[in-house]
Amino acid sequence: MIYALFLIWVAVSSSSAQQFYDPSGCSSDTSNQGSRYTCDSAQQPCRTFLVYRANQHFGHQNLLNISALFQVESDELLELNNIASPLETLKRGREVLVPINCSCSGEYFQASLSYIVSERTSFPEIACGVFEGLLKSLTLLQENPSQGTDVETGVKLDVPLRCACPGGFARFNGVKYLVTYPILEGDGITPLSMKFSIAPEDLLAANHLEPKSTVYPNTTVLVPLKSDPVINLNVPDSPPPTPGFLPTITVEKTKNTKLRKLYIAGSVVGFFLIVVALLACGFYVKAVKKWKGERLQSFTDRNSVLSCSTARSSPRSGQTGRSSTNSCLSPDLLAGIKFSLYNYGIEDIKRATNDFNEDTNKIGEQVYKGLIDNESVMIKQMRFEDTRQVIDMHSKINHVNIVSLHGVCYGENDFAWSYLIFELPTNGCLRNCLSNQANRLSWRRRTQIAFDVATILHYLHYCIFPSYAHMSVNSRNIYVTSKWRAKLANIGSTLAISASTMNDKVVTVNGLVAPQNPMNEAASVKVDVFAFGVVLLELISGKEAAQGTFLKDSIRFLGGGANEGGCFEQLRSFIDPCLKNEYLIAEALCLAILAKACIEDDPLRRPSMDDILKVLGRMV
Repeated sequence: MIYALFLIWVAVSSSSAQQFYDPSGCSSDTSNQGSRYTCDSAQQPCRTFLVYRANQHFGHQNLLNISALFQVESDELLELNNIASPLETLKRGREVLVPINCSCSGEYFQASLSYIVSERTSFPEIACGVFEGLLKSLTLLQENPSQGTDVETGVKLDVPLRCACPGGFARFNGVKYLVTYPILEGDGITPLSMKFSIAPEDLLAANHLEPKSTVYPNTTVLVPLKSDPVINLNVPDSPPPTPGFLPTITVEKTKNTKLRKLYIAGSVVGFFLIVVALLACGFYVKAVKKWKGERLQSFTDRNSVLSCSTARSSPRSGQTGRSSTNSCLSPDLLAGIKFSLYNYGIEDIKRATNDFNEDTNKIGEQVYKGLIDNESVMIKQMRFEDTRQVIDMHSKINHVNIVSLHGVCYGENDFAWSYLIFELPTNGCLRNCLSNQANRLSWRRRTQIAFDVATILHYLHYCIFPSYAHMSVNSRNIYVTSKWRAKLANIGSTLAISASTMNDKVVTVNGLVAPQNPMNEAASVKVDVFAFGVVLLELISGKEAAQGTFLKDSIRFLGGGANEGGCFEQLRSFIDPCLKNEYLIAEALCLAILAKACIEDDPLRRPSMDDILKVLGRMV
C-alpha cells in the first residue's frame, strides 16, 4: 500500500510541477494544451520575468520604450540588464529581461497589462509583433471580445501575457522563477539552456518535452531558474521578429546557351567523380577486410582461444603425457561460446597474484586481485564445471553494467583448479566505497549506483530468455568504476540460476531472511528484488548488510504511527551521517520507501524491477 501511494505521489507531484509546450504558432486560431499556462486557484501570485527583444520596427529600441510597454520602471530594467542609460539605442534583437507580476486568474496564470492602439492594426500584429508572441492572438481576442477583426486607433486592450509560478514540487527542488521566453527562428533547447546556464534536461522537464524535441518559432517556453536570472550574452542572440511583408524583386528569366552547356559539362564531370569515388571505396573495403583477416590469423597463431599454456590431458583419451603447446577446451564447451577470451597460463596467474599471496592479493573467498599487462584484474578460482557455467552465461549477455570476463586459464586435469580473469573496476566494491571515510560517496553518486544496479537486474529479468535470477546481489558483488558507475559481478555462479528452476521456500539474502513461496518463473526473480532493497538500505545508511536485521528495524517508522515531523527526524538519523545535508529529504524518503517495499516478506507484494527502474529514473 505504501509503495502504491508512493508511486502515485511521485506521478502527481511531477505532473503538477510541469507546464505543457504548445507547438502551434502565435497567430494560430486553435487553443491547445499549453496555449496558456494552467494554475490552481489556491496558488499565490509571484514575481517572475519574461524576455523581450529590442526591435526598431515596432518602436521599442531602448529601455525607456520597453519599460513603457510593460508598465515597469526603467531604472529597474537598467539594473537588471546592466545597461547604462534608458535612452541608449539597443542592438537589434538584444534580449532584455523584464520583471512582471504573475497571478492566477480563473484557471490560467497571466501578467495583466493594458495597451492603447496607436494605429489601425490587427490582433495577430499586436500579439505576435508588438508583444513578440508572449501571448497568442486568439487569447488576446478572447480577452477583448467586443473588438472586431481589425482594431481601431485609440482602443484600449487588456493584454494577458503568458507566465507561470513554480508549483510546490518545483519549489521543493529549488526552482525560484519560471521565465517566459519567446522562441524565434534559430532558437533551440541547447542554445537556450546555455544562455541561462541550466541543464537541457531541466528545460525539457519544465515544458513537458521529450529529449530531442523540436521547438518552433512564434511559441514560448518556460525557463526554470534556481537563482535570479542572468542572460549569457556571449551566446548569439536570436534575430528580432520581422515585418509581415518583405519587398521582393522580380527577376526576369533569361536564356543562356553557354550556361546550359556549362551545366551539362558539370553534370558529366560530377557523375564521373562519383563513379571513381565508388570504385575507390570498393577497393578500400576489400583492403580493410584483407588486413583484418591477416590480423585475426596472427592473433589466433599467438593465442589459442580459451586455452592454457599447460596442456590438459583427458582421462578418457588414455593419454598420460603432456605437451608443451597450448590446447583448447573441450568441443562441447566451445560450441556454446560466442565470443573470444584471452588465454593465460598458470605462470601468468601466479605472477599476477604474487603466487596467490593471501595478505596482499586475496580480496574474497577464492578471489584474488592482480596485474596483467599493467591492467588491474580480478582472478577467480573455481572448478572446471563451474568455469563452464560462467563462460556460457557471459557468452549470452552483453551489458555495460556487468563486470567483463577477459580470459581463462584451464587446469592441468579435471580435478585441478581453473581460473577466470575479470576486469577489476578502479574504485573496488561498493561496500569498500561506503566504508571509506576519506573519500566519501556523495548522494548523487549513490542514486546513480542504485539506478545502474536496477538497470542490470532489469536486463537479467526481462531481456534474456529464460529470465535469470542472480541470487547473490550484495554490496560486495557490486563494483564501482573510475567514473562512479556500478557493475555487477558474480554472473553465472552456482548461486545464480535460471528463474524457471527455482523453488526454494526460504532464501537468506545479505543477512536478512527472504521468505519465498513455491515459485513460478515470474515470482522467482523477487529474490533479487529483496536483495536490491537491502543494497538500497546500505546506500542510504552506509551500514553493512551484515547488520541486516538492524537495517530492517531502522525503517519500521515508515509503516505509519509517527507524525510527519517525527518521520523526517527518524529518517535523518538513519541516513549516513557522512552525507551531512547534501541530500534532498524527498529523494531520501523515496529511496527509503522503495527499499521497504522491496524487502516485504510476501514476495508477490514486492515491486518488479520494471517498477523500480521507473522510480529511480526520475532521480538521475
